[in-house]
Amino acid sequence: MKKLLLPLLLVLAIGMLSAVESDPSNVVGYVKYEIGVGNNFVAIPMECPWTWAGEDLGASFAGNVDQVSWWDPAAQDFLTASDLGFMWLNDYEIDTNYALMLYAYADADFYSIGDLPADPAEFNLVAGNTSIMVPLNRSDLGWAGEIGAEMVAGGVDQISMWDPLAQDFLTASDLGFMWLNDFEVDIAMPLIVYSYAAITWPVRSSQNQIRNSKNN
Repeated sequence: MKKLLLPLLLVLAIGMLSAVESDPSNVVGYVKYEIGVGNNFVAIPMECPWTWAGEDLGASFAGNVDQVSWWDPAAQDFLTASDLGFMWLNDYEIDTNYALMLYAYADADFYSIGDLPADPAEFNLVAGNTSIMVPLNRSDLGWAGEIGAEMVAGGVDQISMWDPLAQDFLTASDLGFMWLNDFEVDIAMPLIVYSYAAITWPVRSSQNQIRNSKNN
């Protein structure tokens, strides 16, 4: 999965975005994910322009994507909106910072386009698996194990990324003295995290400390 973050005003030649700045403080940009045939794990790091997983996001792929799945932390399973041709079965609402699994029949590009969210991403992890995304302001995180080290309050011992070639999750596991099968991470990368307790990550206070340390 390759991504490109462009935190600047963007005008796409194909007409995907047309924006007029009404406030100089607003930042309009995009994150790009390259998806292939099969399942692809993507995220919505910019302000979400869609309301529905199927009718809005899925339909924008003009028939190339017929399933859009979201990890339901309460059910501990994927909730899938499926294209029946005349309607999307089990459609659901989506929002900024959602991680989604898209099933595609051909290679395509997926763009999260919009305003940069005013507040950094923050996720409420449950006891069990929760989908998250590496926040856009956390370029300091280079490895899955580093994320796990910040989540010790919840007893996180597994962090998984989707491998589109293997069509399966690759999991880094905490052995106590090392993270087995650790892998590199990047901003806007969707992940599945296993926690033994409910926690919030990252906490706003720690994000403010990181922001302040970068400014000094």
